[in-house]
Amino acid sequence: MNKALILVVEDDAPVRNLITTTLKTHEYRYLTAPTGEAALMETASHNPEIILLDLGLPDMDGMDVIRQIRSWSNVPIIVISARSEDSDKIDALDAGADDYLTKPFSVEELLARLRVTLRRLALMQGGTLNTDSVFTNGKLKIDYAAGCAYMDQEELHLTPIEYKLLCLLSKNVGKVLTHNFITRQIWGSSWENDVASLRVFMATLRKKIEKYPSSPQYIQTHIGVGYRMMKVE
Repeated sequence: MNKALILVVEDDAPVRNLITTTLKTHEYRYLTAPTGEAALMETASHNPEIILLDLGLPDMDGMDVIRQIRSWSNVPIIVISARSEDSDKIDALDAGADDYLTKPFSVEELLARLRVTLRRLALMQGGTLNTDSVFTNGKLKIDYAAGCAYMDQEELHLTPIEYKLLCLLSKNVGKVLTHNFITRQIWGSSWENDVASLRVFMATLRKKIEKYPSSPQYIQTHIGVGYRMMKVE
């Protein structure tokens, strides 16, 4: 059985060969593109399940590739870049990337990121993230239609903001959401960059859904970037 088709967008031949060899070893199908223009053409022609994207391409910046693809496709994009500043990660995620891996990276970490992304895809394709359905993740259950959330079959007493945060994270399982993206979605543009307020609400939400808030199982913090809801078995 063929695994997912991965598009590798990387102009550095040694790095590209490392990635494609890893994918081949683990039975993933793959395509390669050494430029941004080639990446756009391959995406449109072959509809890959995941794109692994370097930002430093010879013909155009990877950020522009993300924006162009996002104008017509929701294909998951994992950035693999030597740019390691938090601002670079935030800009890429805000532009529409789903994850960010910094060079140099380990093969094991790359494979783990692919598995997380594929699990999220499976959830979406299975309808679990449909706003008219009931979302379940471990002992967490959200009934979107009824506007209620439960932990281990007991209803959670959430404030409206906490509930909106929980729903936003649940509809993006496995995806890192930046502080700016979350504040815009929950409060609007006037609250953009108000990370302090977001941290307060996230802390109160964690106390209600996490058994051990200091070692969260459901909501993972990406320091300086944002938050991600993890898939719990």
